[in-house]
Amino acid sequence: QVQLVESGGGLVQAGGSLRLSCTASRSIFSASPMGWYRQAPGKQRDMIATITWGGSTNYADSVRGRFTISKDNAKNTVYLQMNSLKPEDTAVYYCRSLAYNSWGQGTQVTVSS
Repeated sequence: QVQLVESGGGLVQAGGSLRLSCTASRSIFSASPMGWYRQAPGKQRDMIATITWGGSTNYADSVRGRFTISKDNAKNTVYLQMNSLKPEDTAVYYCRSLAYNSWGQGTQVTVSS
């Protein structure tokens, strides 16, 4: 099992930026793709970005071109750089280890108009 801890959420105005971090309790990135998901109130949890062990990335249409997923293997940390934020990006953001099916506790992102 692996524990994941997200950080970096907060309140930001529309058009602003935030960077989320997700740190794993041990080295897993060479074995596990990682993903960022988000869940808005009353909606399902959706995948928004993934990164493979080799560094290949994939994005949901809603965030492509605005968000960037990356990772630092030495720090056991995966990042989500979010630019040009919109009010509809407001949600709780979670990271996930796809191989271990482990989730972080989530971090709230609120974008004001």
